[in-house]
Amino acid sequence: MKEKLHFSVYYLALGHLAVDWAQGAIPALLPFFIQTYHLSYEKAAFIVFLNLLVSSVTQPFLGYYADRFSKPWLVAVGPILCGLCVSSVAFTDSYYAILLAVMLGGLGSALYHPEAALMVNHVAGRQKGRALGLFSVGGNAGFAIGPLVAGLAAYRFGIHWLLIFLVVNLSLALALYLHTPAILAKAKENRAGERRENPCGEPRNDWKSFGKLMLPICARSMGFTLSNTFIPMFWITVLLTSATQGTTALTILFTLGAVLTYVGGVISDRVGFVRMLRLAMLLMVPSFFFLTRTTDVRVATALLVPMAASLFMAYSPIVALGQQYLAKNMGFASGVTLGLTTTIGGLTAPLVGRLADQYGLVAALQVLWIAGVIGALAAFALPADGGTPDRGNEKP
Repeated sequence: MKEKLHFSVYYLALGHLAVDWAQGAIPALLPFFIQTYHLSYEKAAFIVFLNLLVSSVTQPFLGYYADRFSKPWLVAVGPILCGLCVSSVAFTDSYYAILLAVMLGGLGSALYHPEAALMVNHVAGRQKGRALGLFSVGGNAGFAIGPLVAGLAAYRFGIHWLLIFLVVNLSLALALYLHTPAILAKAKENRAGERRENPCGEPRNDWKSFGKLMLPICARSMGFTLSNTFIPMFWITVLLTSATQGTTALTILFTLGAVLTYVGGVISDRVGFVRMLRLAMLLMVPSFFFLTRTTDVRVATALLVPMAASLFMAYSPIVALGQQYLAKNMGFASGVTLGLTTTIGGLTAPLVGRLADQYGLVAALQVLWIAGVIGALAAFALPADGGTPDRGNEKP
């Protein structure tokens, strides 16, 4: 009989939703910011970049700290800061105030992800792929809902309706805080069981494999961040749709992502994390290649399916392999796989924005399928599932 996931995974997934629906709202608000503050593509993309920069640079440090001095209450603080970030932009009157707000949201994201991912690993038992998939479903559901709610607030009901992000996040943060003791108890029980099953097994770090993994991570990061930033603009300027249809496309992508992330996690438990990662990277190449060559909204919408598969089915393998390769420093690995590598995506957003200003959005987005090629080549260079790590690159 299949072992049931501990209920704590569901609470951590809800916390992930609270963080990422706020993060997902920011790109959906870019057309509003462009119109209200007369911003260029480059300045608009810098809003996303700064949010990701604060989040991604601080996550590895917080993950390293979590390996040594875990502070579980941080998983409740993160959603509160993210909700405050989105709600506060409804009451700002300048571009620089928006930048300060998104920096606050980046900090909230950094506080949540490494600690929460470490908790998921500890409570998952033998179903790490499924648990990480479900954890990510929460985040992807947030990225699906966030743009829709932010779009309705900005373009239909009034910008002050963004306060709903703070109200919802406060409620979910309270629920998560109240259930933290049960989460910690289950994690302690599982760690004790693992030590009994493998009393002589000392965790080791395989830095060579982790270094190879960085390339697929960065490829996925670029695909994720640039899609999140530019899909609404692509729908508006290339496919000639309305702003609402642009945010709807983003919602479709992340709705598909919520389902496919879980599917990818379940499949990974059966076929292996490396095989799943290779398939996802291979899908990324044709998906974005054909998207950047169509002006038909129906074709573009259909391509959201393989795009979502390439970006989201890679999630569980990436996090699980990172934690596997750096078994002695899983918190740090979680911070890197969930945080620092998104800097690559964030760094490329303003650069792609500048290219779009000069050469057009279609030309600028060619970088997406090229990143997929590099990620696929690196994924096939990883040791096969169940392979022996390179002992020469381990550190005790």
